Amino acid sequence: MAGIYLDYNATTPIDPQVADAMMPYIRHSFGNPSSGHSFGVEVRDGMDRARGEVARLLGCESGGVVFTGGGTEANNHAIKGVAASHGHRGRHVITSAIEHPAVEEVCRYLEGQGFTVTYLPVDRDGLMHPEQVEEAITSETILVTIMHANNEVGTIQPIREITEVAHRNGALMRSIGRQDTRESRRPWRRSAVHRRAQVVCSQGRWGALHS
Repeated sequence: MAGIYLDYNATTPIDPQVADAMMPYIRHSFGNPSSGHSFGVEVRDGMDRARGEVARLLGCESGGVVFTGGGTEANNHAIKGVAASHGHRGRHVITSAIEHPAVEEVCRYLEGQGFTVTYLPVDRDGLMHPEQVEEAITSETILVTIMHANNEVGTIQPIREITEVAHRNGALMRSIGRQDTRESRRPWRRSAVHRRAQVVCSQGRWGALHS
């Protein structure tokens, strides 16, 4: 009896269109995109086109799209990067009690580096409310990091409203859109809040190549 795969929340099969688009780079266009010769330039141009497509999907500038090896790497870069670059003006981070381990573990790491992390609880539906962030945020808060859709129960958080609270109080905002990339673009595109916010998306959740 053939098995039935039901774990699309973890990863998805490669979409045939994605496989077709990538095949030339797997078989023929193998240059290093950092190289100045024609082989490298060809691959770099392909990456720039892909970066533009992701930017259009999320409604942001292509220069703000950074490719990493996966969501965990992206979370580490983003959270540790904010701590390193903004730690001089504050050492407080706000997150939720139901974040993905890839975020929670980085927050625990920061606590070991002298940062204070507030883990806000959620209600019975897994929802966090902007008022909670408003109450927890201080002049020392440099980052609010809340996932958009929970990877276990699927609760969608009010990211736009939470982002507005963070920005109003001078903090940066970041979110994971790995579980719902097509939907996660909406709260970022409604206003200018995404210009000072970070969103982490995972290609493995929507039919793209992944490691």
